[in-house]
Amino acid sequence: MKNEDRFDRAIATVVTRRHENHGIGTLSEKTVHAVVKCYMEPDEDYHETPIDGYVADIFRENHVIEIQTGNFDKLRGKLQTFLPNYKVTVVHPIPAKKTLCWVDPETGEIAERRKSNKHGTPAMIFEELYRIRPFLKDPNLSIIILLIDMEETKLLDGYGPKKKKRATKYDRLPLGLVEEIHLDGPEDYRMLIPIELEHFTSAEYAKAAGIPKWDGSTAMQILFEMGVVERVDKKGNAYIYEVTEAALR
Repeated sequence: MKNEDRFDRAIATVVTRRHENHGIGTLSEKTVHAVVKCYMEPDEDYHETPIDGYVADIFRENHVIEIQTGNFDKLRGKLQTFLPNYKVTVVHPIPAKKTLCWVDPETGEIAERRKSNKHGTPAMIFEELYRIRPFLKDPNLSIIILLIDMEETKLLDGYGPKKKKRATKYDRLPLGLVEEIHLDGPEDYRMLIPIELEHFTSAEYAKAAGIPKWDGSTAMQILFEMGVVERVDKKGNAYIYEVTEAALR
C-alpha cells in the first residue's frame, strides 16, 4: 500500500471513530496526533506503552516512535532516557497547505472557511530541532517530517468585532499526505537544502527554503554542526556556506 493510501486509511479510521462522539469541545487527543499515530502503527496494541517512567506513543520491537506536533522541549527527557537503549523515531507533521475553518462555539456551525496563503516547507522543522540539538547525532535517533494538507478549526470566541483576535485554536484535521522525509543520519539533512543553492548565506538559505530569515540562522547552525555545510567565506558579517563533500556523496 502506498504511503498516501495508508495515510488516507488512518484519517478514515480516526475520523469515523470520533464522528458520533465529538462536537465542539475538548478532545483528549488532537486529531493530527491521532491520525499520525495510526499511520505509523495501525495496531493499537503497541500504542501508549509505559517504558522507563515515560509513556511512548508507539513501542514495538525495541523501537520507540514519538509523534511531536508542537514544541520539542517536551522530548528532551524522553530522548535522554530512551536513546541509550532503544531506536527512537520522532515524527513531526508540518502543514503543507492549510484551510482555515471558523466555527461558532455555541452552535457548532461553520461561519467561514477559506484557504490560507501560507505554505509549509520541510525546513520549518529546524526551529524545533534546535531544541534537541545535543541528541541529533545519536545513531539511535531518526526524524521523520510529514508534510500534510490540513484544515484548521478555530472558534469564534476571541476579541474584536469578528471575534477572531486571540481566538481558540480548536483542532486540525489532516486532509492528505503530501511528502514524507526521513532523516536517519547527518547525510540525509542534505535533503533540506534547496538544490539550486551553491554558495549562500543563512538569509539566502531562508529565502530559498521558505522560512523566516531568523530561522535561516538556526538552520545553518544545525547543518554546520551536523557536518552538512561548511563556512567558506564571509560577506560582511555573514558567513557564506556550501555543502560539504561528505554530504554530496
